Amino acid sequence: MTFRTRDLVVQYRGTRVPALDGVSMEVPEGSLYTVIGPNGSGKSTLMRAIMGLLPPSRGSVRIQGRETGAWTRKALAQAVGAVPQAEHLAFPLSVRDFVAMGRYPHLGPLRAEGETDRQAVGDAMSRCDVAHLAPRNVTTLSGGELQRVRIARALAQEPRALILDEPTASLDIRHEMSILQLLRESAGQGMTVLLITHHLNLAARFSDRLLLLNRGRVAAEGTVDDVFREETLARVYQWPVEVRADPVTGIPYVTPMQDPG
Repeated sequence: MTFRTRDLVVQYRGTRVPALDGVSMEVPEGSLYTVIGPNGSGKSTLMRAIMGLLPPSRGSVRIQGRETGAWTRKALAQAVGAVPQAEHLAFPLSVRDFVAMGRYPHLGPLRAEGETDRQAVGDAMSRCDVAHLAPRNVTTLSGGELQRVRIARALAQEPRALILDEPTASLDIRHEMSILQLLRESAGQGMTVLLITHHLNLAARFSDRLLLLNRGRVAAEGTVDDVFREETLARVYQWPVEVRADPVTGIPYVTPMQDPG
């Protein structure tokens, strides 16, 4: 499954400056594509526009070659799993029931869970290391536990693509790395993964391609070597940085420098 935007402009009502201004990107099928950028650069707005939650002011958004508006909500929910940055938990559900909500696009309002659905839920919970939390009420979870449960819900959909906004927020090192490795493995198996993160060095380590946003515009796009340039990152993040290649992996990594004044 592919995602593509062309000259995408999104402007919130009552604002003078677009949240996204002429953003073009293409996420190849089976890739792990990461969007980075400072706070307020338009990353979450881009996710919402791709999912059809924000109409473009200009330009286009296509999923698998079709305009987002041409997808029914059910078909889109079956094809794309989404993990937004935050959500309101309206009802006190068990973890198992919360993850099982990922099966709703496949079940409809009347059909009960079958063995296929139960297997998908169990597999997703195991992959995200939350099976032991199954009977817990979601309102009792820590931030990191809840984040893993939300990712499990998206995986339970068995989608062809995942879009995740800061999925490793609140996670400890072990679970942060395990989730990113899971996403990397999923992309290797053909799933398209669109990831939004603030973790530059982890983005460099796991991504096939990156998009760097700055104030709603594309500051750089391409491979890690294309995007991780000292002058570009320093200008976008407004802080001096040093970019060096890891002596073992050769992957560029970023070190913030002392502000010269």
